[in-house]
Amino acid sequence: MNQGEEQSEKQEELTILVCQESDLHDGQMKAVTVEDQKVLLVRTKGQYSAVGGRCTHYNAPLIMGTLVGDRVRCPIHGACFNVKTGDIEDYPGLDCLPTYKVKVQDGNVYVSVDKKSLKLTKRMKEMCTVKPDVKHTILLVGGGPASLVCAETLRQNCYQGRIIIVTKDSLPPFDKPKLSKAMDVESSSILLRQHDFYEQHGIEMWTGKEVVSVNSADKVVKMSDGTSQRYDQLLISTGCRACPLQCPGSDLKGVHLLQTYADAKEIHASSLGKRVVVIGASFIGMEAASYLSDKAASVVLVGPTKYPFQKSLGPEIGKMTMKMLEEKKVKFVMNNKVTEIRGENGKVKEVVLGDGSVLEADVVVAGIGAIPNSDFLTGSNVAVDSRKAVIVDKFMRTNVPDIFSAGDVVSFPLTIRGDQRVNIGHWQMSHAHGRVAALNMLNKPTTIESVPFFWSALAGKSIRYAGYGEGYTEIIIKGKLEERKFVALYIKDEVVVAAASMAFEPAVSRVADLLDQGKAITKTQAQSEDLSWLGI
Repeated sequence: MNQGEEQSEKQEELTILVCQESDLHDGQMKAVTVEDQKVLLVRTKGQYSAVGGRCTHYNAPLIMGTLVGDRVRCPIHGACFNVKTGDIEDYPGLDCLPTYKVKVQDGNVYVSVDKKSLKLTKRMKEMCTVKPDVKHTILLVGGGPASLVCAETLRQNCYQGRIIIVTKDSLPPFDKPKLSKAMDVESSSILLRQHDFYEQHGIEMWTGKEVVSVNSADKVVKMSDGTSQRYDQLLISTGCRACPLQCPGSDLKGVHLLQTYADAKEIHASSLGKRVVVIGASFIGMEAASYLSDKAASVVLVGPTKYPFQKSLGPEIGKMTMKMLEEKKVKFVMNNKVTEIRGENGKVKEVVLGDGSVLEADVVVAGIGAIPNSDFLTGSNVAVDSRKAVIVDKFMRTNVPDIFSAGDVVSFPLTIRGDQRVNIGHWQMSHAHGRVAALNMLNKPTTIESVPFFWSALAGKSIRYAGYGEGYTEIIIKGKLEERKFVALYIKDEVVVAAASMAFEPAVSRVADLLDQGKAITKTQAQSEDLSWLGI
């Protein structure tokens, strides 16, 4: 580089003094602002680095998160980024953080930002595109984050064969967790990638097409429209579908399951000013009731237990969430079930409960569980378990060569539970599965090691959860449930196996970090009054 070029480059950069060298110690972070750009300054092993200060998923401030080694974890939804490279290392979200130059001189720390990239808050990893002369096809069945992350990981690792994503959805991959939290969103605002992205990177997106069978011997799948497609490697990431109601009247107009973007829009539109009955007291049912509480004329939620979330989060948190929604005028009919839905002129009129009582209803929304979408694998030799989940190993491989599976449809070995086989329908975990499947398709041996992390939104508050709490025997609560500011630690075999929190950041991210490192959190530690280990 000659002197003129060097000077020109300096003119294109904005350099700001951000702190004294003595201000930060190893393992510490500092939020700094360069112009309007939020920057995260980090010191690890005596070295400074600077990356974008906001998570690329939903823009949460990473300074509120946790730092372990060279990895920062978002306090809101658990995405992880390398603070040296800015690369995303765990999910949710797709993009990396921008990185900035750091200079230490005379005890001062300076950050330099390229003026041209001042407004950039995220960075897409470099990807190759398809080469027509590469005669190799990877077919990804399903339109969720597992397929998308798999496709992107393949292109990021120089795979130049043909990539096809086939989905029965009318939309390309979109932000599905938003459907139960904000039903009236525009489809363009929830797409994970815009339409031109797929064209640019040579990823064929086949929407409105459903795979109905797989011939693993001939490596061919058949579609519902009668067409066929050959593959060299196959990813099954078809997710789950909502459990249908089995009672009489479940086919009446006005009875809804929440599965697709069209379902969400229809539930929103048909509920305005109407009487709504929600069946199911777990995440979909509670989020739907919360969303509709200020839009419908009335919302009644029917659940089979004494409190919502009784099995997953425990009765105390369940009781608190019930009170939150009651304050929003949602009525609860618990320890009950729906035995019949009655209609008039083919449309819902009332809901009959197990105790004989009757609820007036114009709209019924059911959220009573999910079933893995694996029926199309009958005759394919791909092994499924008793719940119809596809069985994979830690490399996301099925029992059939060249067939991988990922996301909500799989049963996989969970590292933090000693490789216990689990089926987890978390948005974050589907992303991670997709990445691992792609790397193993490319013969880059990689195992699934992610710690489960999910969230729920109710009445303007968020619940965060990390770990795997099935079979817990005790819950230790820190903070105050009545103030809706707490962390709950779930105990099994004298150790913490999961945590849930509300307005108690970064406790759940800290638990996720400790579980990720394989460090046991003992019951004694959980009971201690000292919460410094939680980052509080």
